Amino acid sequence: MTTGATERTHPRERLLDTAERLFYTQGIQAVGVEQLVTEAGVTRATFYRHFSSKDGLVDAYLEARGARVEDAVAVILDAHRGRDALLAIMDMIGDNLCRPGFRGCGFLNAAAEYPDPTHRVRVRIAEHRRWFHDVLHAVVRDAGHPDPERVARALVILRDGAMVGGYLDDARTIRTTLREAAENLLTP
Repeated sequence: MTTGATERTHPRERLLDTAERLFYTQGIQAVGVEQLVTEAGVTRATFYRHFSSKDGLVDAYLEARGARVEDAVAVILDAHRGRDALLAIMDMIGDNLCRPGFRGCGFLNAAAEYPDPTHRVRVRIAEHRRWFHDVLHAVVRDAGHPDPERVARALVILRDGAMVGGYLDDARTIRTTLREAAENLLTP
């Protein structure tokens, strides 16, 4: 069964599109290479020409997911600074929680499936989390908070909890709570 992935012509992109859909909806470990190649409409040889292993595809999937987040945050930072930027980032996260088919954070989901912190997938996740922390730190500093490090750490934890809560609870309530908590953290 193919769902749009074969409409794109480049096999690597079809594999990434298929991985995005299957890994997010079914879980990384639950999806085998055979299912990936079948649904992407490529051969095993094509798969291994583009990715050294399934873990190589997982790494590329997370890299692409991270790039989309970084691009969205860059758009926000081009338009806003300080407090407004932080609240816009929190709104972006909140909007994500409310989209149809939301199943939590792809990075947190992947981390749960790869317990070894030295595995390349976990290293990719750690890099993304460090980037997000650094963005929050800069935004909170620009907002004039006297302790941007403490607030940035708290905001990362808040975001993680919102991602889980958005999947398990009422996403609209979590979205509102996320924004309110971020506003409260900005008050020294």
